[in-house]
This record gives sequence, structure tokens and C-alpha cells, in this order.
Amino acid sequence: MTLLPKWFTLVLEGFAPLCSARIWPQMQLLVVGAVLSPGKRTVTAALRVLGLADDPRFGTFHRLLNRARWSSLQASRVLLGLLLTAFVPSGPLLLGLDDTTLRRTGVKISAKGIDRDPVRSSHGHFVKASGLRWLSLMLLTPIPWAHRLWACHS
Repeated sequence: MTLLPKWFTLVLEGFAPLCSARIWPQMQLLVVGAVLSPGKRTVTAALRVLGLADDPRFGTFHRLLNRARWSSLQASRVLLGLLLTAFVPSGPLLLGLDDTTLRRTGVKISAKGIDRDPVRSSHGHFVKASGLRWLSLMLLTPIPWAHRLWACHS
């Protein structure tokens, strides 16, 4: 990990307390691979972009996400703190909330529900969608250099 820029390793270090010292090096590899991989951010894609497709520990990287004892809630708190520091050091917070139904069926999916499908429904026609409801909370902030980008295109 010594080839990474210093600022990137400092950002990653904020997440180090969430993992055991034994799995932290593998988690760092997965994060770097996810940042570098084009397309879907899967464990396999992250390992392939890093040249680790033939690594004998290939299967252990998959288990990091489903068997390791780490909290996605704690990770999201660290990420929110980093985002607030970088983009909103002072001033009001503007948050966005989105809900999306992920269509899934089956007896093993215990948290599924039935919701109104906003795409296929209309004022006079109600269409139900069965699945998992994901809620996304977004930090809405202006990008500091975006005004220059818009000025170039107008």
C-alpha cells in the first residue's frame, strides 16, 4: 500500500478501527480495487483490476463482506464525517432521501414488502411491486469547481 498517495491512505485510515488488524490489509485492497474497477463494483472486479484474479486467497476476499465482523452503520458514520469535512465544513446541511424498491421474491427474503410501483402506475391505475425497499440518504452539496465546468459549455 506504499504506492498510494498519502491523502488516500489517510482517508482509508479512518476506516481501520472498524476491522480487525488481520483483515485490514485485504479490506484496503478491496477498496482500492473498487475505486479502480470500471463497471460494477464487485469483489471479483476489484481483484481482477489489481491483478489478483489468480490469488489463492480469492475466496477469502468474498468472505470479508459477508462473514467478517464489521458494521456498515459504523462505516457509514465514518464516511459521512469525511464527506462533511471535505464538502460542508461550515454552513447548512442539505440532505436528500430516495426510496427504491428492489424487486425480489422468494421465501428466504423475509423483509420484503408490497409497495406502489411509481414507474408503472398512473393516477387511474395502481401497480404493486414486491421486494425490498432501500432508503438512500444523500448529502447534497455544490461541487466547488462545477461553476467553471458550466461556464465552459455555455
